Amino acid sequence: MDEKMFKARTKKLAVAIIKQMDKLPNSRAADVVARQVIRSGTSVGANYRAACRAKSTPDMINKMKIVEEEADETEYWLEILVEAGLAPEEQLARIHKETDEILTMTVASIKTLRNRK
Repeated sequence: MDEKMFKARTKKLAVAIIKQMDKLPNSRAADVVARQVIRSGTSVGANYRAACRAKSTPDMINKMKIVEEEADETEYWLEILVEAGLAPEEQLARIHKETDEILTMTVASIKTLRNRK
C-alpha cells in the first residue's frame, strides 16, 4: 500500500471513529472512553502524516512507533467499550478490524525500515 492510500485509510478511520462515538449512550463512562478513542484514533493518521515528513530513516521509525502505539491504544479503548457493555461488539467490529489492519501494516513497515538501516 502506498503512502497516499495509507493516509486516506487512516483519515477514513478517524472519521468513522468520530461518527461511531457519537452513537454511544449518554453516560459519564461512555463519554470518558469515547474521548480516549477519539484522541488515539485520530492520532493514528496525524502521526502517520508526520512520519511521512521524517528527515531520516531513524526519525521515520520513531514516528511510526507512535502510530503503532496510538493504533494499539485505540484497540484497547474499543475493547473497553465492549467489555464494559457501553457498545455491542457488532457495532464496533468494522472499526476494530480496520484499526487492527492498520496496526499490522504499521508494524510491518517498521520492520522494513529497520532492515533498511
